[in-house]
Amino acid sequence: MKKSQIYLIALAAVLCVAAAPFVLSAFSLTLLNFIGIYSLVAIGLVLVTGVTGIVSFGQAAFVGIAAYATAWTTALNGYSPWLGLILGVILTCSVAGLLGLATLRLKGHFLSLSTIAWGLAIAYLFGNVPWLGQHNGISSVPPISIGSVKLMESWQIYYLIWAFVVAAVVLAYNLLNSRVGRAMRTLRGGDTLVESLGVNAFRIKLISFIVAALPAAVSGWLYAHLSRFVSPVPFEAGMSIEYLMMAMIGGHGSIIGAIVGASFVTLLKNSIQDYLPLLVKGASGQLEIVAFAALFILFLQRARQGVVPYVRRYLPRPIPVTPPKAAELPRRIQPAPGTVLLDASQVERRFGGLVAVNQVSFDVRAGEILGLIGPNGAGKTTMFNLLTGALKLSAGEISFAGKSVNGRRQYQIAQSGVARTFQHVKLRPQMTLIENVMLGTYPRTKTGFFRGAFKLNSAEESSAYHEALFQLRRVGLGDKPYELAGNLSLGSQRVLEIARALAADPILLVLDEPAAGLRRQEKQQLAELLRSLRSENLTILLVEHDMEFVMGLVDRIVVMDFGSKICEGVPKDVRNDARVQEAYLGAVA
Repeated sequence: MKKSQIYLIALAAVLCVAAAPFVLSAFSLTLLNFIGIYSLVAIGLVLVTGVTGIVSFGQAAFVGIAAYATAWTTALNGYSPWLGLILGVILTCSVAGLLGLATLRLKGHFLSLSTIAWGLAIAYLFGNVPWLGQHNGISSVPPISIGSVKLMESWQIYYLIWAFVVAAVVLAYNLLNSRVGRAMRTLRGGDTLVESLGVNAFRIKLISFIVAALPAAVSGWLYAHLSRFVSPVPFEAGMSIEYLMMAMIGGHGSIIGAIVGASFVTLLKNSIQDYLPLLVKGASGQLEIVAFAALFILFLQRARQGVVPYVRRYLPRPIPVTPPKAAELPRRIQPAPGTVLLDASQVERRFGGLVAVNQVSFDVRAGEILGLIGPNGAGKTTMFNLLTGALKLSAGEISFAGKSVNGRRQYQIAQSGVARTFQHVKLRPQMTLIENVMLGTYPRTKTGFFRGAFKLNSAEESSAYHEALFQLRRVGLGDKPYELAGNLSLGSQRVLEIARALAADPILLVLDEPAAGLRRQEKQQLAELLRSLRSENLTILLVEHDMEFVMGLVDRIVVMDFGSKICEGVPKDVRNDARVQEAYLGAVA
């Protein structure tokens, strides 16, 4: 599907939305108004839950904060609804920021439980604060005015609601296809990969959390002035669950899915209320909830990923447009060959009573390939994680480029010029090859949330794209940049990881068992690639247990066994060392 065709479909959808007031009844327009209001909240949930993986059960509380803020501003104090919008957005995003600072360091279900806790607490406050009307709420909220025109009727506020929805869709799409958006999409698989790319994972989570609260605030403002009354009930935990269901039904990672999900849930609830009493005499509200839940479970059985991803499987994939070439991204100055680049001194790591790395010392010199080898369980990967900041030292000192890295976070070490791959390949399988490699350019680019959302980053995106394409061609994957990474063989995925690391323009490239699981021919191709990188004066630290692969490739070798260094030297001397032979063969050969 060409990009022009996508634009035509989008234009047709916008025209249908614009024509709705001329062909639909007042009741249908009211339903569409609520679908639009709910869609805004669901779009925020797609960003924070579907994309970044932070499951939030408290989004209704954010809607309520803005609704009460504008009701208090207008109904109780007589100010303009537009001032209520400003106050609602500022207050909602500020509360989201504070809650994010307090809770986003939690992991897994603890984080989700914390969102339930503060969602319940905020809803409880709405019903118990005297100047907010307690459980009676705030009535007589005035309509929104544009100039002298008051948006009293459903058809009048309809255009304002859907203008906000269209704006939210466009901004969200722009954001997800920017530098920060790629980092957000990577967060769902855990922080380790993200931080290794030079991304401050907590900062991205916090800003994502605040950004997701923004459309919820706009939704709350619109809801208050559409309903002309606010009370605690619409902002309780049950509504948060409905919002989450909307995002899931539409497709948890799809912006358009948020609108589809909001439409599905709203229309389904309305249909159940209309038809269930005809099918079951005396049906109550509780039975409606049971029927809705049963239909939702049935839906999950058929389209577990959501409506939009389910339909998308049967549609042709959009044909990407290659951006025009722009200025190259800035490059680092490589150190003079032979200088000490990385120095590890008496490094130690303990896990309780287990000493995984025991006072290991060695250095890495600029322009060489250093092999860190040893049998399985020797402590190589633990040492590797200490060098890159993924684990903290128990004792010892590590310096990189003349500066101590003790206590520095993984993303800070990555930003200083250390790029890594992983023993178990860490890619984002649903992202294309070019997108995976563009992740590596993060430390070399600057665009933030605002510039990304408003697409003020075209030149930088073009530079990052062509850098990623260059690295793909460099490693032999340049012929299929739009292939999904999950479709590649293991060998190609390991090479793709190297391309992503090279896109960071590192001073030191650290490879964790890159030959593991590869066939002989793939190992030979990998060795040729690493030799070519060495010829370009790139420094490489290679963590490996395959001696045959290492011996003909590296300049020097450090051998570990049971957490300790047992030998260091050139390949010939290491091969003949009795301690190394015993470590690998179990006895002196």
